[in-house]
Amino acid sequence: MDWLLIIVLLPLLAAAAVGFVPGSQRRAIRGITIGASGLSLLCALIAFLSFDVGGGLQFETKVVWVESLGLHFHLAADGINIGIILMGAIVAFAASCCADDITHRVKEFHILLNLMIGGILGAFASMDLFFFYFFHELALVPTFIMIGVWGRGANRNYATYKITLYLSLGALLALIGLIGVYVQTGAESFSIPDLIATVQESPIDESAQQWIFPLLMFGFGILASLWPFHTWAPLGYGAAPTATAMLHAGVLKKFGLYGIIRVAIPMAPAGAQSWLGVLAWLALANLLYCGLVAVRQKDLNQLIGNSSVAHMGFIFLGIASLTTIGLTGAVMVMFAHGLLAALAFGLSGYLYTQTRTLDMEKVGGLLKGMPFWGTAMIMALLAGCGLPGLANFAGEITVFFGAWSIPAFETGQSLTHPLQEYSLQFRVITIIAIWSALVIGAVYMLRAIRNLLHGEPDADAPKAEDITHWKKLPYALLIGVLLLFGCYPKLLTEKINTASKSIQQAVQSDYNR
Repeated sequence: MDWLLIIVLLPLLAAAAVGFVPGSQRRAIRGITIGASGLSLLCALIAFLSFDVGGGLQFETKVVWVESLGLHFHLAADGINIGIILMGAIVAFAASCCADDITHRVKEFHILLNLMIGGILGAFASMDLFFFYFFHELALVPTFIMIGVWGRGANRNYATYKITLYLSLGALLALIGLIGVYVQTGAESFSIPDLIATVQESPIDESAQQWIFPLLMFGFGILASLWPFHTWAPLGYGAAPTATAMLHAGVLKKFGLYGIIRVAIPMAPAGAQSWLGVLAWLALANLLYCGLVAVRQKDLNQLIGNSSVAHMGFIFLGIASLTTIGLTGAVMVMFAHGLLAALAFGLSGYLYTQTRTLDMEKVGGLLKGMPFWGTAMIMALLAGCGLPGLANFAGEITVFFGAWSIPAFETGQSLTHPLQEYSLQFRVITIIAIWSALVIGAVYMLRAIRNLLHGEPDADAPKAEDITHWKKLPYALLIGVLLLFGCYPKLLTEKINTASKSIQQAVQSDYNR
């Protein structure tokens, strides 16, 4: 069964269907979006549960598009992207359910929302460089429009300008790097598996890899808010509509991280060996700098946004370690953080619709008046702290073990790992990263719990009603999945391990040449 094709096509067909519905029929429009995302989620769940751990690429759809250029519409899943596709489908359904805060130009918003969902799922499912990039842009462009038209706050226009500038720059750098890969390989196909096989047989010239990899690393890194190119993220998410923030922070931002794992490292392994040490230090900057900025925030969205950027540091560190366990942990954190970010931004969006403020000094004592919202927010904030039993903890601790497991370097010893010369640096970075997670992360998350849920509200603060009935569904779903994979991480890690090992071995074999 072509499950991936169905998953990608459903939201795109929903966008077309919404176009034929009169704008006054808001319930029908929302029903189409929720129905399509729900069916995509069901198909993604079936694909995830039926995935064969040792089966290589699965659920393939391959159609010749432009034969002369070697362009194919190629969708497939392996251990790296099968979990991310499931996470993307979960967040897409949750975001669709939370889009009821849009009250004007509802039809146009839902067309863009469905295009964004289709683009996101298509980008992670694509195994052709052209469609890999095309689907990302299909998801990215609606983001700019939705923030500009339906965004909130006095800084909406500035946020739109900044996020457009930064993400366009990142996409451009990544595109130049992808073109460089295609040209340097001399391949006649844009197929990612074929390009990797070509590179393994006949590696790209090492001097070319030294400029291709940093282009891809910084291009994809900007898309994933790599320090110091991260400032667009908290500002953009703070101004974005709830559903847009959930999708972009939760899923679309992971495209840059996925691109480094899927394309940059396998196709430029010699370049990776030279630059991954730099990436590790930048990852630490994400954790420390953005964590300290989060400590100073009074606005809930700004706190969540800076925390989200800080959490990217865990993923970058896992990728930079170039160990099987580190890469597995990085993908696990991508999965967990996607759910966490969607949950946190969904809850903050609901609070904003109720109070018209996210100033944590003006609201307080919300646990008593909003028990469901308050409990869900506690779960989100504790997940952000890496509480055991939630999926974030499993991913983060795996990253730490992965970064620490690079063999220690000794003078005169034959090197067994491409980054073994940097082993001491990685251990220093790991220690500081653990301290950052335990101390800085706990400070701003627990402070938010105190101010929001147990503090005293401002005398003039508006009253807020709790989430009721079916509106609880998206939040309960996100929390349930975080708990499920936190208690049983093997459900995901056993799928990731095989694919992570193949990436690590490909770089290792290049190193041993």
